[in-house]
Amino acid sequence: MRAVRIEDVTPETLRPVRRSMLVQRWHDLAFLHWAVPPETVAPFLPAGTVPDTLDGVSFVGLIGFRMVRLGLFSGPGLPYLGTFCETNVRLYSVDGAGRRAVVFLSLDAARLLPVLTAQVSLRLPYKWARMRLVKDGDVVRYTSRRRWPGPRPAVNGMAVRVGAPVAEPSPLEHFVTARWGLHTRAFGRTLHLPNEHPRWPLYRADLLDLDDTLVTAAGLPAPAGPPVSVLYSPGVPVRFGTPNVAAR
Repeated sequence: MRAVRIEDVTPETLRPVRRSMLVQRWHDLAFLHWAVPPETVAPFLPAGTVPDTLDGVSFVGLIGFRMVRLGLFSGPGLPYLGTFCETNVRLYSVDGAGRRAVVFLSLDAARLLPVLTAQVSLRLPYKWARMRLVKDGDVVRYTSRRRWPGPRPAVNGMAVRVGAPVAEPSPLEHFVTARWGLHTRAFGRTLHLPNEHPRWPLYRADLLDLDDTLVTAAGLPAPAGPPVSVLYSPGVPVRFGTPNVAAR
């Protein structure tokens, strides 16, 4: 990819969504991240993108949360079909226009219809799973077991204890959360799908338990050691704009 100026990591988007294609809310998010060499994740990224890096390394993210009122255009979103638990495995990318984004290797979700719709419309690797999210005081637990399609077994069980609010996120905490789009390969093209939401309310978190095979089911090596970052957020409202071509 030719040399381009990569956009800054900013707590709010510099590219506001002018016309909503999708609306949703993300609630009760746990962000777990491991540092990896860029060459480890490069083969998993769509054509026209390269690994995004911070201080020479890239990251693998494991994010559990509750999707709330997913809907088309300006909402208001669906109360039942649009509300479900989700856990995704994601990487960090930059395209030829210098736009930072995420690339999903898997998105396990508890509602079959949104899974099928995302697979067909944007070729996103959604999977149908049996899932649960339970809050008990300052402890949040996430469980998932993939139903369809494979690869299987693909399970996740993790628990975090929510701590103090983050007054000023570190460069790493900004890097892995302040993401204003996703890259996906669909219909012979690499697409960029922009998103917009308010600044993240972030909290420190302690990882109490982790039993996961979603990362290895996605084809990545098993994480080496504990995550380098564990965060929690109560959530934000999100809007996605229309996709545009990042590369052919």
